[in-house]
Amino acid sequence: MTDTQVRDPLNAAAEPGGDLCIRTLAMPADTNANGDIFGGWLLSQMDVGGGVFASKVAKSRTVTVAVEAMNFRKPVYVGDLVSVHATLVRAGRTSITVHLEAWVLRREESRSILVTDGNFTYVAIDDHGRPQPVQRDQAITT
Repeated sequence: MTDTQVRDPLNAAAEPGGDLCIRTLAMPADTNANGDIFGGWLLSQMDVGGGVFASKVAKSRTVTVAVEAMNFRKPVYVGDLVSVHATLVRAGRTSITVHLEAWVLRREESRSILVTDGNFTYVAIDDHGRPQPVQRDQAITT
């Protein structure tokens, strides 16, 4: 798979793909009234992981400018180990689009479960917060 190809999570192998960007444990403080993890908490974890990946690709600071095509497939529960994996979709002049997948490993499970995926777009910025070009030669080597 090349950097610009995003695998179809519904037809993919039951294992995460792409670069592991962040791994965290879902805690009771992150739940709603039903005891499930808030979707917003999961979205923020994905954004943190995607930002780490985008900054690595851009070799600079990045900011989130768009979140699209989010698919909340399964709930996340307290105690789940959440891992966010990133795949480069596109590196433009100043922007980077990243496909992110959130996978969980539940206490009684031996295989990871895809719970959420989506595309996030980041813009490379300089120290003054202005857009700057992505270092294309570095973007290809992620």
